[in-house]
Amino acid sequence: MKIARQSYIVYLIWIFLAGETLVSLWLAQWSVSFVAAFTLGLSLLPALFAERFGVRLPMTFAALIVIFLFATLFLGEIGDFYERFWWWDVLLHSGSAIGFGLIGFVLVFMLFQGDRFAAPPLALAFLAFSIAVSIGALWEIFEFAMDSLFGLNMQKSGLVDTMWDLIVNTIGASIGAIAGHHYQQGRGFAGLARMIDQFVKANKKFFRKSK
Repeated sequence: MKIARQSYIVYLIWIFLAGETLVSLWLAQWSVSFVAAFTLGLSLLPALFAERFGVRLPMTFAALIVIFLFATLFLGEIGDFYERFWWWDVLLHSGSAIGFGLIGFVLVFMLFQGDRFAAPPLALAFLAFSIAVSIGALWEIFEFAMDSLFGLNMQKSGLVDTMWDLIVNTIGASIGAIAGHHYQQGRGFAGLARMIDQFVKANKKFFRKSK
């Protein structure tokens, strides 16, 4: 999906972050401008990645990625949503872990070119789960790095926060992997299997054996 083909909410977030970056620079609010610019840069990567490798991201996928980054980095840190709402961290980590589980399944399923019969359902679900947990662990390392290098407070209570994040990530990864397992068997799972189907249909060239 090209940058010029995004949902309106993505455009609004990009415009807001760009404006916030400029205003913060003008007011010499360096930490705010850095986080806003960093969030904007990260939110552009999925569209650039998709365009570079010829992947078509359904608008729902692209919008969820941008919303997650905006909610985590800008609202969470600058808007102080982590302190205002106790459930903010749990919501974001569980939601992102489910998404990582779906992404993990899609990547592994792509290796089999979408052949449902050649790809063992349980094996694919396990690999999707492993990928999602690994991404969650890398995110915790990223939070540690941001706190150490730029004086942020993404880890909050340190070890306790990190462990709960990993637990929530594991649960979310399990849900994403189960959704992939259900999709492979032609069954729905709370709308998540449908999201996988949308991606597969939008990228037929990577799933030539999909039926």
